[in-house]
Amino acid sequence: MAGGNRADLRPVIRLRSTAGTGVTYVTRKNRRNTPDRLVLSKYDPKVRRHVDFREER
Repeated sequence: MAGGNRADLRPVIRLRSTAGTGVTYVTRKNRRNTPDRLVLSKYDPKVRRHVDFREER
């Protein structure tokens, strides 16, 4: 198959809360467009506010 595997270019990543609560989100990202670690502001239900979620591999 030309182009390789679908999971190679858009891997599943885990986003862990920077608040230290251990809350994670699971999403996919395009490795070609964002080769560095992803940081998104998402809702953390344990602290009941939006915090930065950082990609872990």
